[in-house]
Amino acid sequence: MAKTVLSLKKRTLDICGKPSACFAHFSEAEQIADLQAEVSRINLETEALQMEKDTADIIHPFYLTQKCQALQAMNRHLDAVLKDKRALRQRLVKPLCRESLPIEAAFHRDVVELLALAVAFIEKLETHLLTVRSIPQIPENIKNMSSALAKMDLLVTETEELAEQILEWREKQKGIFENSQLTAGLDSSLKSIR
Repeated sequence: MAKTVLSLKKRTLDICGKPSACFAHFSEAEQIADLQAEVSRINLETEALQMEKDTADIIHPFYLTQKCQALQAMNRHLDAVLKDKRALRQRLVKPLCRESLPIEAAFHRDVVELLALAVAFIEKLETHLLTVRSIPQIPENIKNMSSALAKMDLLVTETEELAEQILEWREKQKGIFENSQLTAGLDSSLKSIR
């Protein structure tokens, strides 16, 4: 009986061991999917290695230390500017009366006059400075004025010629009008004679 059971199990195993057509295609599809997954994984690793290679110089410690040093220098500069700004703000907030000398009441009128004179002096100084700054431009301005004057002379002569032509034309038109009236008057007198 043990022999029959063993032979029965062997037959059952032989029957079950043969893959059916449906499962054979399924196993092939599974193998193809596994291969595609492996190819995708390898492509992904390749892309990661390529990206690492491309960015290797950016994240290289040498370049990172240079960037870090530049940022630290900029930070130190900005700190110094901020400290200067704070010091300037504190100086500006502090009232000036404590640092200036008191002026006696008898001199207040003189101080006001002096301030008016100082303002007038500064205004005159500004105009004089503008004049001095414009001195190098004088030759060019003279050339421009000369060319503008020549153009204006040309326009004046053209305008005079045009005015003369208009007056001549007006005289001709006046003469033609008078001749036409004279001719019309003669024609009407001739018609009345007939």
